[in-house]
Amino acid sequence: MKNLIFVLLSFLSTGVFHSDNIPVLQTGGQAMPNVWIDKNTGHEIIKLSRRTGNNNSFYFHNNPFLKTPDGKGWEMIYYGSTSNGNQLFAVDLQNFQSTQVTHFNGRMSGEILGSKNRDAYFQSGDSVFSVNIDSHDVRLLYVFPEDFKGHIATVNANETLLAGVWSSGEEREILKRFPEKSGFFNRIYDAHIPHVLFTINLQTKELNKIDSEDNWLNHEQFSPVDPDLLLYGHEGPWDKVDRSWLINVKTKEKKLLHKRTVKGEINGHEWWSPDGKRVWFDLQIPRSVTFYLGGVDIKTMQEKRLQLQRNEWSIHYNLSPDEKLFCGDGGDSTQVARAKDGMWIYLFRPEADSLHSEKLVDMRYQKYRGLEPNVHFSPDGKSVIFRGNFEGHNEIYAVKLKKEKN
Repeated sequence: MKNLIFVLLSFLSTGVFHSDNIPVLQTGGQAMPNVWIDKNTGHEIIKLSRRTGNNNSFYFHNNPFLKTPDGKGWEMIYYGSTSNGNQLFAVDLQNFQSTQVTHFNGRMSGEILGSKNRDAYFQSGDSVFSVNIDSHDVRLLYVFPEDFKGHIATVNANETLLAGVWSSGEEREILKRFPEKSGFFNRIYDAHIPHVLFTINLQTKELNKIDSEDNWLNHEQFSPVDPDLLLYGHEGPWDKVDRSWLINVKTKEKKLLHKRTVKGEINGHEWWSPDGKRVWFDLQIPRSVTFYLGGVDIKTMQEKRLQLQRNEWSIHYNLSPDEKLFCGDGGDSTQVARAKDGMWIYLFRPEADSLHSEKLVDMRYQKYRGLEPNVHFSPDGKSVIFRGNFEGHNEIYAVKLKKEKN
């Protein structure tokens, strides 16, 4: 009844309905129905998180998708707020029904999903746990020793290793004193705090320190296909760091993926292609002037560059399952591109050495500093999934790539 009243009110305010009775609305600045057509792009948007509370999809490079148990569809794992803190939920992408997966007492962190065993991995304090998405059984996997309080970030392709970073207590003290990014970011970089990359063997429970540096290490991601390859970043001001690195966790061999060539050049927010053959990243030569998506073939080290325009720059990008399309989550005018019209969810089609953009969602009511949308392609490649706060709270949405005929 409430949805019917909302649709009727929407009709009275806009006077527009799609041919199959889906309202055509301005996205955001108001409560939105479960389904609507963005009046400025013509694309259909579906609300996936149909539950009370704040709901957040995973960070852009963390896979949230699993096949449904019957193998016929897909489900997505996400965090939802409850009276007992944030918990993991699974939403069926066919019927949009959400099921609570965890009922954990304690603060949870970690967006790590394994498709082989259908387990999600998370951390609470010094303890690492797994939860089975189907049975909801929780297992304690590992407790960090008193002198090594690390944080897990990723699981490898055959789900035998977790990886993460340890840092000295000096970093935690800076974060405690300066909780805002503007306060801690340069301070942590300038402090040259010891950091250690490590793995945890899920069979033997052995912790292995694979690399250590007096530099800020972050953004760890195992290859989607090679269980021994770990991607990570040197964090800090991007114009001061050689950012994107690979390390073989067995041989300890390291490889820099992109070397800066001019003053002020930056790259970052790196992520793996689905086939594990290439690493992509935001590339600006120099910062805030010329914008590219850069991609390095990890075998040949040949770099591909696809140019885009200032307004099309996005905080995060992603690549479709068939590796033919890119998407981006845009950004507001206060960010690095200083875009005057950049608050959109974008679809990008490669054309020679550039990207042709299509606007999918009008994000003018999004508060980017409060919540970055963090785009994912759906597993079937037919939608882009993102999170938004344009209704006044956090929700998860999918926008269809194909426009329906009126």
